[in-house]
Amino acid sequence: MKALWAAGQATVQEIRDGLLPDRPLAYTTVMTVMDRLARKGVVVREKKGRAHHYSPAVSEEAIRERALKHLIDNFFEGVHKNLRKYLESGGAANFKAAPPDSRRTIRPRPAPIRPPKGKEPDVRMDASLL
Repeated sequence: MKALWAAGQATVQEIRDGLLPDRPLAYTTVMTVMDRLARKGVVVREKKGRAHHYSPAVSEEAIRERALKHLIDNFFEGVHKNLRKYLESGGAANFKAAPPDSRRTIRPRPAPIRPPKGKEPDVRMDASLL
């Protein structure tokens, strides 16, 4: 996506050429990824002659926001302060999470329903069920 955002619009070969200095990938690999991104609606594909031209359908900022939200929700209990504390503490060794947000707390299991004392259920097995 970085190569496509930089180009604005590109063919598979142009995207591959932009990636070659950093990551030598096969043409078919880049083509497969671009096809999947097009099916997901992340890029727009337009046929021009014999080649498909791709352009981004979402901004880099939108993707960054979504990834950051996913990170915070899954690793920091949905609390931005926890991510900030983690970064400020220098890593996991010094990190202590803030108390979880009330909307994200885990509720304890309800106590099992038991019959009143002295009225135990009849648990004898019926032989006809065997």
